[in-house]
Amino acid sequence: MRIAGAPVAGQAVDPAAADLFDPEFHASGDPHALWAHLREHAPLHRQVLPDGRWFWSVTRYDDVCRVLGDHREFTSERGSVLTQLGHDDVSSGKMLVSTDPPRHSELRRPMNRKVTARALADWEDRIRRAVTEFLAPALDGGAWDVAERAYRLPMTVAGALMGVPEKDWDDLVRWTAMAAAPDDAEFRIGSPAATLAVAHHQTFEYFAAQVRERRKRSGEGPAEDLIGHLMTMSAGDAPLTDEEVIYNCYSILLGANATTPHTVSGTLLALSEHPDQLRKAAGDPDAVIPSLVEEGLRWTSPASSFLRYAVQDTELAGGRVAAGDAVAVWVGSANRDERVFADPYRFDVLRDDNRHIAFGYGPHYCLGAPLARITFRVLFDEFFRAFRSVETAGPARHLRSVFIAGLTHLPVVTAPR
Repeated sequence: MRIAGAPVAGQAVDPAAADLFDPEFHASGDPHALWAHLREHAPLHRQVLPDGRWFWSVTRYDDVCRVLGDHREFTSERGSVLTQLGHDDVSSGKMLVSTDPPRHSELRRPMNRKVTARALADWEDRIRRAVTEFLAPALDGGAWDVAERAYRLPMTVAGALMGVPEKDWDDLVRWTAMAAAPDDAEFRIGSPAATLAVAHHQTFEYFAAQVRERRKRSGEGPAEDLIGHLMTMSAGDAPLTDEEVIYNCYSILLGANATTPHTVSGTLLALSEHPDQLRKAAGDPDAVIPSLVEEGLRWTSPASSFLRYAVQDTELAGGRVAAGDAVAVWVGSANRDERVFADPYRFDVLRDDNRHIAFGYGPHYCLGAPLARITFRVLFDEFFRAFRSVETAGPARHLRSVFIAGLTHLPVVTAPR
C-alpha cells in the first residue's frame, strides 16, 4: 500500500466511504489516513459487508497487542486472515498459525529449535550468496525491478533450509504469491477464489508428494532439513501426522515468501524517497544497518492484518465485543500509533525506540523472524558495500491485498560506490 506523509490535520475522512475489506483500497487508496482517523475517533470500528458479514477493526498499538497476545480472549482457530471471514478454518488445531496454546506451544517449541538465531548462524554464507545473486542486475548501472526480483529471494534461503529442490522454487514462489494476494492481477487465475483454490491445491499436493517420497526412503535415516524435522519431531506426546506436516510446511513457506520480499523493496523505496536517511545509512552502514532493518520493518509492516474471534464478551478499545465477533487488527496502523512512536510518519534509520510489531505479537510472533533479520542485515550490508544510492526509475506498483502490504514492481537505478 502507499505510505504517504502524515495525514493533514483536519483532513476529512469518512470511514463509511472507505472499505478496509477491499484489496484495491489498499493498493491505490490511503489506508494510513483512514487508520489515523480511526485511532483518534473510532479505535473499535464496525464494518458491514454487502453480503451481511461484518467485523471490528482495531487500530491502536496497545489494542492490537492485546488481541494478538491473549488467546483466552481472542482465538486464532476460526481463521487468522481477514479473507477467511465467516468461513471455518480447516487447518484449525493442525497448523501453527491457526492453533491456540497449549497445542500451539507443543507445535512451536520443537519447530523453533531449527530457526533460532544460533541455529541459523551457519547459514549466513548461503544467505550472502543469495543476496549477491539478487543484487547482480544492479551492477551494470541500468534500471532493474527490485520488487520483481525480491519475490524469489526468501525462497533461495527458505527452500534450502526446508530441503526443497531448487528446480521447484519458482513454482512455490508463484503459488505462495497467489495464496497471499489472490486479488492481484499479477497472480490471479480467473476469480480470486479460484486463484486461492489453485494455490492451496498445488502447494498442499507438492508437500504431500514430498512427504510420501521421504516416507519411502525412511530407511536412509531422517533428513536434517526442516521438512525432515517436521516429519520426525513430536508435539506433546505424539509425532505429527502427515496432514500436520503438510499444513506446517505450507505455513512456514507462506510466511517467508509473502512478507520478506516486501520489506526489501519497501525499504529501498523508502530510502529513495528520503535522501537524508539514505545518506546516513550509506555514510556509516555498519552502525546504521541494525536500526535501518528495524525501521524498514516498521515502515513496511508487510503482514498488514490478522483476524481473531472473541472467545467471550470483552471490553476492547472503549467498546464492547461480543463472544463470536470477528476482530481484524491492523499492524500497519499499530506501527504508526502516535501514542507509541515519536513522529511515526517519519522514516528514521536511527530510530532508537522502535517497538514495532511487524513480526506480530504474543504466541504467534513470527517463527521466521531470526531468519528474516539475518537476511535483511546481510542484504543491506552487501547493498551499501556496492552502492551509495538508490533512485526510482519508474512508478511503483502496489500489491492488491488486504493481508499483505507490498509491491509487485519497483524499477530502480543504483549508483555504485
